[in-house]
Amino acid sequence: MGVPFSDPLADGPVIQGSSQQALDQGMTLEGTLALIAEARSAVPIVLFTYLNPLMAAGPDVLARAARQGAHGILITDLPVGADPAREAWLGAGPLEFVRLVAPTTPPARMAEIARHGRGFVYLISRLGVTGMQERVAAALPASIASLREVCTLPICVGFGISTPAQAREVGALADGVVVGSALVKAAESGVDEALALVRSLRAALDEGGA
Repeated sequence: MGVPFSDPLADGPVIQGSSQQALDQGMTLEGTLALIAEARSAVPIVLFTYLNPLMAAGPDVLARAARQGAHGILITDLPVGADPAREAWLGAGPLEFVRLVAPTTPPARMAEIARHGRGFVYLISRLGVTGMQERVAAALPASIASLREVCTLPICVGFGISTPAQAREVGALADGVVVGSALVKAAESGVDEALALVRSLRAALDEGGA
């Protein structure tokens, strides 16, 4: 579940627009946690956020998020080694601390990132910001293979996965797929459109044995 932020540097225009719309309507990190508590989801929920909203929420925010039903957290702008004290705080907290791996990351750095992560590793499928794309990056299979050699955590792939066919293709190689922009875009036409996309993605993954 994404937490809206006013300066989402890693996100493309679709997510940027949705974040601003949410902020304009008063959504905050606290509001996001309230929605999680209300949903009472049987599916584990990972908070996707930037560092600033988390820091502004106070030192007990991880415990509060866990109490309200969150299971993991991914910080978009906190690479391994950037802030050891905050990384230690996140790593020792009650939420699974998911780390990001870029497609240009060398194997030794991949191994270091995997050692500092919990839950799963989020592999970015391509360079650039979030957003829909016409085809899966040609180098993705090699990136997944390189990461598997140094990582025992499940690997989930995101950035650009937009269609059932792409989800099937990536799901055959990875342990999970992350779809953001395409889902937000579908939601602009209504909840039914978003649900239809999710169901089609799930069906494609099932067909591919993922």
